[in-house]
Amino acid sequence: MSAPRTTALSDAPYVPSPEESDAIARMKELLGPKGWIDNPADMEGNLIEDRGIYHGRAQLVAKPATTEEVSGVLKLCNEAGIPVVPQGGNTSLCGGSVPFEEGNEIVLSLSRMNKVRSIDPLNFTMTVEAGCVLQTLQEEAAKADRYFPLSLAAEGSCMIGGNLGTNAGGTNVLRYGNARELTLGIEVVLPDGRIWNGLGSLRKDNTGYDLKHLFIGSEGTLGVITATVLKLFPKPRDIRTAFCAIRDVDAALELLQRARAESGDSVETFELIPRLVIDLVLKHMPDCEDPLETRYDMYTLIELVTTRDNDDGIEERFEGILGQAMEDGLILDAALAQNEHQRQELWKLRENASESQKIEGASIKHDVSVPVASVPTFYAAAAEAVHKVDPEARIVAFGHMGDGNLHYNVQEPEGGDTKAFVGNWDAYNRAVHDVVVSFGGSISAEHGIGRLKREELAHYKDPVALDLMRTLKAAIDPKGIMNPGKVI
Repeated sequence: MSAPRTTALSDAPYVPSPEESDAIARMKELLGPKGWIDNPADMEGNLIEDRGIYHGRAQLVAKPATTEEVSGVLKLCNEAGIPVVPQGGNTSLCGGSVPFEEGNEIVLSLSRMNKVRSIDPLNFTMTVEAGCVLQTLQEEAAKADRYFPLSLAAEGSCMIGGNLGTNAGGTNVLRYGNARELTLGIEVVLPDGRIWNGLGSLRKDNTGYDLKHLFIGSEGTLGVITATVLKLFPKPRDIRTAFCAIRDVDAALELLQRARAESGDSVETFELIPRLVIDLVLKHMPDCEDPLETRYDMYTLIELVTTRDNDDGIEERFEGILGQAMEDGLILDAALAQNEHQRQELWKLRENASESQKIEGASIKHDVSVPVASVPTFYAAAAEAVHKVDPEARIVAFGHMGDGNLHYNVQEPEGGDTKAFVGNWDAYNRAVHDVVVSFGGSISAEHGIGRLKREELAHYKDPVALDLMRTLKAAIDPKGIMNPGKVI
């Protein structure tokens, strides 16, 4: 296992075979003048991933507008042996949505497939194409007086196909589940160009293997998701938000279970935020403010929702839960949002955590999950393991405590040697991931594996599970054209 390095491109261009050149020419004809890009400068945005670690090359960026065009592209690629990198909004943090440096692959962008095919308010479903931006789907659901709860920082640019490809999570998993739980059906184009229409909107269908789950979370290694049927929910009528200083992580766990039980399980969000995150956000984001006058070591951002109109009881329930927790010493202080503006001000402290880290300097990120009940003991054990690598390393561990998913990031020491810090990349990964696995956790909770964590997956995943994954890959994609070198 080696630390990722920013990749450099060779000066030598890739020389396609006659079969590849013919396939590319036929692809261009199939897609029409608006359906492809082959100028390197124009392709650039499709070739580099969000953090700039990986920078690849491609023969072509194909931009099909229909499922049939996706089918035609994959059929041509399969016949000519051209590797395909499916791509949505290209917001991957693991290098899964960009090509390698050789230049022999094509990028298949779903950005033109952005139609909402239908919304069925009575069935609480919407059928949409893979290139729809997540925020757009939230807005379209709201217009129908419904709610699509998948929410994450990149929602203004990420696309639902990529969300399904990585089984995205976000801030509302506690109440609604991740992308897998929000999906009833999918449409997929297989590597040989065949189209599987699995766009069922049934809640119950026990007719054999549930095939959609093979493709959700597969990161484009088995086929291309072109459309999906998503679950919708009653639209929240009121949201109550509090930013609470808590005694410690154990207190957060106790507060979480109390809030779920005493609110009728209406907790939508429960985010754990240490003081260092607040300090970094206040340091680098001038429009953010500390909502509490006193500094504390640990905080949680908690939200309750109700779908009832004029539900006066939600305020009483929320304040009752927080008040009792304060009497019992779990909460030390709290700020309650009185309107939507104040709510957004509190959310800025959480949503700017990653950007503030980037400005602060080098960090080594770990998107991990453990059983919710294990979060406090994991939190302490991982800190001990990290500080054995470097006692001065800063731990920026925050995130979705409600579902056990923490972004357990290690920030370089203040005023430290960045090169030396990054040189310990493998040691930090091993320290954190060993502890994660010892708690029965996962080394990738919601960001996927991609290229970044491929070797880590091979190290930690059960060998039988890996063998099953390879068997499925070989059966569905025997020529190995779908996103090769990613995941497995």
